[in-house]
Amino acid sequence: MTMRIARGPAALLAGALGFALVGCASNDATAPSAGGSASSGTAPAGQPDANGDGKVVIGVLSPGDINDNGYYESFVVGAEKFATEKGWQVIKRGNVPPTEALSAARALCQQGVDMVALGASELKDAIPASEEAVCAKTSWYVPSSENIPQTPRVTLSSDDPNQSMLAAGYATGLVMQQKNATKAGFVTGMEADFSVNAAKAYKAGIRMVVPDATLVTTYTGDFNDSAKAREAVQAQISQGVKVVYPYLGGATDAAAKLANTGGALTLTPGTDRCDSTDPRFDISVIFDPGAYFAAALELFAKGEMTLGTTKKWELGKDPYPAVKICKPTPEQTQKMDAFVADVASGKTDTAATVAKLGS
Repeated sequence: MTMRIARGPAALLAGALGFALVGCASNDATAPSAGGSASSGTAPAGQPDANGDGKVVIGVLSPGDINDNGYYESFVVGAEKFATEKGWQVIKRGNVPPTEALSAARALCQQGVDMVALGASELKDAIPASEEAVCAKTSWYVPSSENIPQTPRVTLSSDDPNQSMLAAGYATGLVMQQKNATKAGFVTGMEADFSVNAAKAYKAGIRMVVPDATLVTTYTGDFNDSAKAREAVQAQISQGVKVVYPYLGGATDAAAKLANTGGALTLTPGTDRCDSTDPRFDISVIFDPGAYFAAALELFAKGEMTLGTTKKWELGKDPYPAVKICKPTPEQTQKMDAFVADVASGKTDTAATVAKLGS
């Protein structure tokens, strides 16, 4: 799961499909106002009915479980909410293997979608279809990470993982400081660049508050395997970890519930779940892809979504990304606000801080 998606919890249909993609909520089926900074590009005539067939259809492909109560689901929920208000149709499919991304995108275009939206950058191999004849009358939206080049027919949405993960660590450091804790845990899936870098930034943020803190990082190899996630959490709690960050996809809730049982604090990988009671979360790390996508759909509805551009979202300057301590003390709120302001102003160099404290 690319948590920029990924991110944080980034980061991450053979040919003629033997079955139809349909607009239902099954994985087997197929906001805020627009903000952020964008480069110049073109807004094709005809949006949102890009192919001129009298209806608007949004096609969504996700590499993960679109019913995961987390990162992957939030992307689809944002699209469906907006589409319902507009009377549009959404065709979606979850658990798309990256190896099938290209053929899955072609299949959506064959069904007459006006937009192809990829739920995470693991499906970047679908992007060449945007230049093919079958997808000539579509607009494309892709959550970006550094490994996705800008192309003429794609709108990229990007943020800086160092910002949100450093902020997540800083918030964790504040609650650890309150509880006199010095050991935290990070449970994620594959040991990929984005997950390794996320752990480093998270550790750096904690150490900004608790200099002698240690971070136990476990790579289970699978963002959605609940059994592996629970095993990792149990092992970390046995090692004295007081905070567990389940930087996961479909396994998030299973990991968080076990952390609750073991008395460890928990964080969310992308969405605001401070109101959740089963499982409970103590910090919401919000880089909700659904919120970013909803902003793009607003522009699409107005015929103003520009292709060939990258829209960058920044901590402290835009509604998202954001980090929220669910039950903060006044002092924690004050310190968190000051941290965010320092990042937004450039006073805190996030990349340099991660390099210094994250290793």
